[in-house]
Amino acid sequence: MEHTLLKQSKITFSNEVRNTYPEILTEEALGFITALHEKFNAQRLSLLEKRNEQQKLFDSGMLPTFPDETTTIRNGEWKAGAIPQDLQDRRVEITGPVDRKMIINALNSGAKTFMADLEDSTAPSWKNVMEGQQNLIDANKNDISFVNPDTGKSYTLNPETAVLLVRPRGLHLNERHIFINGEELSGSLLDFGLYVFHNTETLLKQHTAPYFYLPKLEHYTEARWWNAVFTFAQEYLGVPKGTFKATVLIETITASFQLDEIIYELKDHIVGLNCGRWDYIFSYIKKFRNRPEFVVPNRDQVTMTTPFMEAYSKLVIQRCHKRGILAIGGMAAQIPIKNNESANAEALEKVRKDKEREVKNGHDGTWVAHPALVAVALSEFDQHMPTPNQLHVTRDDVRITEADLVEIPKGTITEAGIRKNINVGILYLESWLRGYGAVALYNLMEDAATAEISRTQVWQWLKNGVQLEDGRTFNIELYAKLFDHEIEKIITEYGEDHIKNTKFQLAFSLFDQLVLSENFEEFLTIPAYQYI
Repeated sequence: MEHTLLKQSKITFSNEVRNTYPEILTEEALGFITALHEKFNAQRLSLLEKRNEQQKLFDSGMLPTFPDETTTIRNGEWKAGAIPQDLQDRRVEITGPVDRKMIINALNSGAKTFMADLEDSTAPSWKNVMEGQQNLIDANKNDISFVNPDTGKSYTLNPETAVLLVRPRGLHLNERHIFINGEELSGSLLDFGLYVFHNTETLLKQHTAPYFYLPKLEHYTEARWWNAVFTFAQEYLGVPKGTFKATVLIETITASFQLDEIIYELKDHIVGLNCGRWDYIFSYIKKFRNRPEFVVPNRDQVTMTTPFMEAYSKLVIQRCHKRGILAIGGMAAQIPIKNNESANAEALEKVRKDKEREVKNGHDGTWVAHPALVAVALSEFDQHMPTPNQLHVTRDDVRITEADLVEIPKGTITEAGIRKNINVGILYLESWLRGYGAVALYNLMEDAATAEISRTQVWQWLKNGVQLEDGRTFNIELYAKLFDHEIEKIITEYGEDHIKNTKFQLAFSLFDQLVLSENFEEFLTIPAYQYI
């Protein structure tokens, strides 16, 4: 690929970049990003290679275990550092992408915190990534507003807003539009680096600091990497160690075997763990994808009461509270169902029961995807958690074994389940290719995690020739028939003329390739990223 040379000789842009966003990518900011890349990128690539080596062990018959070499850490009586005052009460957190309107609505939602997401709910187009950073700068300066061009409605911040946390991209994702010394930059380092460079001083003046969510960690050495990044960045920017704070998403099956270790590696910076339920299911399927005995049923049948899911969420609560940090529950992805009061009431009751279970189990907070769910979740936590958090709930009764964490979920695989996975996977991919990472489908807010489950299940079921509930074997012929029928339904719904103005043809092709590929693609966003 040809690159356009920037002022600094080490940095080049892809030839697709027309706007280098000079107000964000200043010479000083790029100097900082370069320092991060040169110090940490080689180690990041090494950590990703270790993931591949681990996968080979799982394929050969191994299962994850509590590491022998860290027994003393698990058994020790140490604690993590102090939690800042403005992160002590996180009973309801809202999440969403970094577009301007979403940021304002989320900060105004009544939730205690807002996770602004540069990862699974943001399609990482150059425009989205750069303008997202500008939106975060403006939000922290309380200088953000938006006028809807269609309706003329204006949006501004309320006097009291949620505390802002930012989720950078995962370690596996590159930023393909910036090269340093000829290497693609890490999306993690760019998202993190630009945010702390432009916002640390502003936030410290407001007696707060840059707060983060760290996604998709698979091993405690990856937490060690992030801790080193935090330490280096704080020294570079001249702020005390421990200024930046992180909550780690436990959303990979391997991470749940290393909870104490992950907390220990980040102990100066960590304030919590979060049960990222959808990515966790994706990880379970992905890691054991080549093991026929680990076939997972229809995704709708895997809930937080499924034994392996319940085991990990209770273990997170126990280990967090032992170490003095918060345990945040999982996502309620429901969105309001308009023009159907009974269906909407039923959906809200599901959310209420989910949040009641979480708070009674000992969680300190929970996630919602839509402002309309804040009040439901808040009501349950207010009722059952009168204190800012539940660090005093030790859950010493919890005894989770290695076997509990990988217990195979029971259930069925149906034609309807296959069809839903194909349909949702394609619809999400098409929206993502148009630049939208959070997509409302069938009254649920879908992001990359649920699309990953959809295509991974179809791949796994096809590879293992599973038997459907009706007795049929799922093979290439049946897949092709169902795939073609789902395409016909989409074309009929959108109209042949209109379909030409969408990304559906590319989405059809990409989904089919991902399912039929002999070698499983670790993340669908990697091949799809080349098209945005």
